[in-house]
Amino acid sequence: MKPIVTLTLNPCIDGACEAERIHPSHKIRTSNERYDPGGGGINVARVIVELGRPALPVYLSGGATGSVLDELLALRGFDTRPIRIRDHTRISHAVFETSTGREYRFVPEGPLVEPADWAACLAILDGLDFDWLVASGSLPRGIAPDCYADLAGHAARRGARFVLDTSGPALGLAIAGGGVHLAKPSLGEFRALTGLPLETEEEIAAAALDLVRSRDIRLIAVTMGHRGALLATSEGTRILRPPDLPVQSATGAGDSFLGAMTFALAEGRSPEDAFVLGVAAGSATVLTPGTGLCLRADVERLYASLSA
Repeated sequence: MKPIVTLTLNPCIDGACEAERIHPSHKIRTSNERYDPGGGGINVARVIVELGRPALPVYLSGGATGSVLDELLALRGFDTRPIRIRDHTRISHAVFETSTGREYRFVPEGPLVEPADWAACLAILDGLDFDWLVASGSLPRGIAPDCYADLAGHAARRGARFVLDTSGPALGLAIAGGGVHLAKPSLGEFRALTGLPLETEEEIAAAALDLVRSRDIRLIAVTMGHRGALLATSEGTRILRPPDLPVQSATGAGDSFLGAMTFALAEGRSPEDAFVLGVAAGSATVLTPGTGLCLRADVERLYASLSA
C-alpha cells in the first residue's frame, strides 16, 4: 500500500496547556503541558495513520526547533522527509482557560524560506511514489503564492490526485490553475476566494457548485464550524450537521476532517461516504484537549451515528 504523501511548508511545534485564568502583567501558572508535531499536512498525516493507512510527511525543518519537530514525529513512528532550512521552525501555543472554557491560540508567522528550499521540496516529491498528495497549511515567507498551483500540475502529470487546504492567493491560484481533486476551505476562506458574503447555506451551496462545475476541480468541502460542513460535487451539494458534543478544543478539527476524508477517498469510498467520515473526525477532535487530534474509536462511533 502506497503511503499518502503530505506536504507542510510551514510546520510547527504545537504546544498546549491549561491555566485557571489569563490576565496581563502577572505570571500565569499553567498545567497539563503537551507538545505535538503540527502544521496542516503533518496533522493530516497523523489522522491518516490513526485511521489505519500509512502516511509520509514531507516538511520544512529548521534550526533547533526543527530538530525537536523531527524528534516528535520520530517518537510517533513516522517515516519522514524533512527538508533542512536555515530559519527556525515556528512554535505555536494554545492555552485553555479553565475558569471560562475559552481557548487562546498564538500562531507565529513562521520562518523565512529561500527559493532553493522550494526546489528541494520538488526534488523530494519527484523521488517518491504516491497516488495521493495532500498540501495543507499556510505558506511561509519567501514561498511564491503560485507554488500550490504548480504542485497541482506536477501531481496531475504523474497521475496522482492532489488535495489542497490553504487560503488567500495560494488557494485562488491553485483553483484557477486546475488539477485539484479536493479543496477544503473554511467558510471564511471560501468567502475570500469567491469575494461573496455567502450568508445563507443556499448561497454557500450555489457558490461551491458553480466553482466545481466551472473549474477543473472534482470536490469542494467547506467546513463551517458549528454549522457543519458542505460537500459539492458536479452532481450537487450536501450539508451535514455535527453532533452536539462537549468541546475540549477546536484545534486541528479542520485538519482532522481533511485527513479522514482523504483516507476514505484513498480507500476507494465514495465522496459522500468520505465526507461523512470527515465530519465524524472533525467532530471527534473537539473531544480531545489542546493539540490532540481525533481518536479512531471516537471517529468510528460518530461515523456510525451520522450514517444512521
